[in-house]
Amino acid sequence: MDPILVGKAVTTADSGQVFLLPKFGNRHGLVAGATGTGKTVTLMTVAEGFSRLGVPVFMADVKGDVAGLAAAGTSNEKLQERVQQIGVADYKNEASPVVFWDLYGKLGHPVRSTISEVGPTLLGRILELNDTQSGVLEIVFKLADDNGLLLLDLEDLRALLAYASENRKDISAKYGLISTQSIGAIQRALLQIEQQGGDLFFGEPALELADIMRTTTDGRGVVNILAADQLVLKPRLYSSFLLWLLSELFENLPEVGDLDKPKLVFVFDEAHLLFDDAPPALQQRIEQVVRLIRSKGVGVYFCSQFPDDVPDNILGQLGNRVQHALRAFTPRDQKAVKTAAETFVANPNLDVAKTIGQLGTGEALVSTLQDKGVPMPVEKTLIAPPRCRMGAITEAERKQVIAGSPVGGKYDQTVNRESAAEKLAARVGGAEAGDASAPAQAPARGRSAPAAQQEEEGGIGQVVKDAVFGTKRRQGMIETMAKQTARTVGSQVGRQILRGILGGIFGGKR
Repeated sequence: MDPILVGKAVTTADSGQVFLLPKFGNRHGLVAGATGTGKTVTLMTVAEGFSRLGVPVFMADVKGDVAGLAAAGTSNEKLQERVQQIGVADYKNEASPVVFWDLYGKLGHPVRSTISEVGPTLLGRILELNDTQSGVLEIVFKLADDNGLLLLDLEDLRALLAYASENRKDISAKYGLISTQSIGAIQRALLQIEQQGGDLFFGEPALELADIMRTTTDGRGVVNILAADQLVLKPRLYSSFLLWLLSELFENLPEVGDLDKPKLVFVFDEAHLLFDDAPPALQQRIEQVVRLIRSKGVGVYFCSQFPDDVPDNILGQLGNRVQHALRAFTPRDQKAVKTAAETFVANPNLDVAKTIGQLGTGEALVSTLQDKGVPMPVEKTLIAPPRCRMGAITEAERKQVIAGSPVGGKYDQTVNRESAAEKLAARVGGAEAGDASAPAQAPARGRSAPAAQQEEEGGIGQVVKDAVFGTKRRQGMIETMAKQTARTVGSQVGRQILRGILGGIFGGKR
């Protein structure tokens, strides 16, 4: 299988081309460098390369220029000079097959997940809850499981929180202490996330992984682009969504071992947002996902300004690395340069720490895994240009791509089926109806209530009929058995409701 051309090494006069081998594409990677040094162009070149090999790609578009993958580039003298200098064979301007996604449903197809799929662990992080409030959220999810209540959207969760508040004494006795203060804090957090547009993410139809792992009829991998220019302004929501998606891939894809090429490449732009303020336990789970998802055929590529934005335990899992320029103006920058230099395999012909500060736009230090998975010595490299447009597309061009998408009819319309909110409302309505019917007509004087009712309804035959089938005021044996069966089935189904995020690691099951 043809390797992906990253660029041409210029460390020495006889340096050759630098490739990323598809069979090591699932060994993950890092693209780092200061703003304006060419990271996005490098990501587009790599995404195009995987797409041409038939590998689907999922990547976020933070600045809006990654969308250029959907349009063919324009040739010019400077571009042709770079192509000849690097020796790119069969270079031609062309677009990649692209599907646009957007949590807000404005710049692409809506991306949704249910409250149950996201689960209490990640939802607590999105809502920025403390440990006590997160514990209450865990109890609420457990309550939903035990009662067979589907949590699909924010309305369902609000209804269940209100139910928990009204019945907190009974719930606290069975599940653990919950307080009105904690429930109130969760409700306020839900209101805040709704005002930020997060409510658009929770609901149905939920995203199916098969729809981001598509290939075209001619065998090219579809590049899925998430519009994130507004989403990145809500760092917790942005990072939590991508972590949820990564976890879904981990939980649902089968083990496949090492393949000739990855099944999917997942690009995590602005990677530092994933780890900012993340508790140690969550970082440990992320590390486990990154380490183990390789055997499921998924390659994860982090993109950030500084290599030390990624924790050391995860940085050690990234075999393919591209380091663009870093300017050592501050102590923080100097530390980042030192970290970058120390993570590369040494090249006797190259002073890495010095070169990092002297790289121009479109140049990078590159080290990829070669034969037997051994990383090559770092090389100063001219990055190959992508074949697509290096810049944003117009609104009309975006609409045209969205209109021709194969998944538009599936996700563009919201579905609202019966779930926790409707079931709890029905329970309340039923209770109120029962109270309203309580003051029924009094029995005749001198006779007991059962005797009077029996006489009115037609004697002993009617009594037997009422006992089996019930009356308006009293349920019969058949109705009692049916309700008991429904509760049993509901409890069994409830225990199997998908818990979602990191559930496979924490031991959760569908």
